[in-house]
Amino acid sequence: MSDVPRETAPDPQAEALAARYAGIPGMAAYAAILAGPGVERGLIGPREVSRLWPRHLANCAVVAEEAGTEIPQGAHVADVGSGAGLPGLVWALVRPDLRVTLVEPLLRRATFLTEVVDHLGLSARVVVARTRAEDHQGSFDVVTARAVARLHQLVGWTLPLTRVGGTLVALKGAGAAAELEDAAAAIARLGGGTPRIVEYGVGVLVPPTTAVLIPRVSAGPAVAGGGRIGPA
Repeated sequence: MSDVPRETAPDPQAEALAARYAGIPGMAAYAAILAGPGVERGLIGPREVSRLWPRHLANCAVVAEEAGTEIPQGAHVADVGSGAGLPGLVWALVRPDLRVTLVEPLLRRATFLTEVVDHLGLSARVVVARTRAEDHQGSFDVVTARAVARLHQLVGWTLPLTRVGGTLVALKGAGAAAELEDAAAAIARLGGGTPRIVEYGVGVLVPPTTAVLIPRVSAGPAVAGGGRIGPA
């Protein structure tokens, strides 16, 4: 029996994913920031450090790699409730063609994001907007969110920011289908079209990343009234 404790034993998937993605300029530096200052400042839980690559970085990266139609070349992306920068910063690193706005209302998180953007040299095409999503003025080709809220509430914050013809890409887990069913009325009311559930990273990640894709097909109401992301 190995003397290595279970929680510190090497994870073959994590090692393989680190080898696959660490070569992307800025990705290894971002991983180090998350594992260090990110933990110290409460953006990432200490137990997440050993699974940063499979659960967080690669989980976001595979979407940017594979969603060519949903995230078109040169798209302007909004990451709502960005937190530690997932998925927005990962997408910006994987896809240098993207412009990304990280929408984050909490001061300490927005400050962290601004520091990371500067450190990684991304300020020419990544901006941090310290605001609630429903207060942000803008229209984006793609709006995304990860681990922010259940879908019926999330669409109220995100679809109004998605331009007509654009796409909401909501990163979800195993309960995506049930959340989608609950959100059907809100999606229709806000101008969303027929949703799809897509898995990204099949054969790369176990489990793969699940995303709910919702096209914006009409303007819907001028004000969604979907609620808030965090305090003012």
